[in-house]
Amino acid sequence: MYISDKWRDYALLDATDGHRLERWGNVTLVRPDPQVIWKMPPVHDGWQSYDGKYVRDGGGGRWDWKRTIAQWSIGYRELKFIIKPTDFKHTGLFPEQAANWDRMDALIRRHNRPVKLLNLFAYTGGATVAAAAAGASVTHVDAAKGMVAQARENAALSELADAPIRWIIDDCGKYVARKIRRGVRYDAIVLDPPSYGRGPSGEVWKLEDNLYDFLVGCKPLLSDTPCFVLLNTYTTGLSPSVMQSMLTAVFGTGHCESGELGLPIQSRGIVLPAGASAWWLP
Repeated sequence: MYISDKWRDYALLDATDGHRLERWGNVTLVRPDPQVIWKMPPVHDGWQSYDGKYVRDGGGGRWDWKRTIAQWSIGYRELKFIIKPTDFKHTGLFPEQAANWDRMDALIRRHNRPVKLLNLFAYTGGATVAAAAAGASVTHVDAAKGMVAQARENAALSELADAPIRWIIDDCGKYVARKIRRGVRYDAIVLDPPSYGRGPSGEVWKLEDNLYDFLVGCKPLLSDTPCFVLLNTYTTGLSPSVMQSMLTAVFGTGHCESGELGLPIQSRGIVLPAGASAWWLP
């Protein structure tokens, strides 16, 4: 398991009965989590003194705020991120990805040469700013204009406004096809595809059905001197070993490994699974 245990500004304080209690800087949030299926008595007083709680409401949900906070920021190493709770319970950052940011940093610096990295389904840019801070030239691609805008804010907040980052608002499949036609290559590829979605023309994306073909489509983008390929997923039906097998099948010989991502629960002495990652290294 890849455990993100080096945070200072974030902590998973407790988790029980379908919810997690988290500290984001000086703000405490309660959010539902389907992985928390155990029902142990709460052991942290933050369950009563939280700042905001996401409450399920029919087919959706809403935030119940004891003190309203639209957005704030937290740091990880030299990186800074805006936290902006959404109507879908998300905060704009997945703290379990910190373990991957650390590894990317080490791999990029170890190459001791310019590394071109493509970040697909790049969301608010956690991997983008981590790679740019390590010295990579990054192309950040996401179809959601608001997510790309927040990613640019994160880069500026991390003092990377002038870093070599290209910000692309586009469907990832169309972007990949276009760059293959133009002969563009990258030394590293990061993919964080959604479980389900619809393209700009109404086409349906379902991870289990479409991921393998998408990876095959990405292979021509990898340079002759590759650094790594990183695949992330939050789809519980797609195991780390399946992700690893797909990377091996597509990218061939090299070192491939996979595992769950995890966040330590401070008050329990256990780890909450929070998605999975698979790595391909030459």
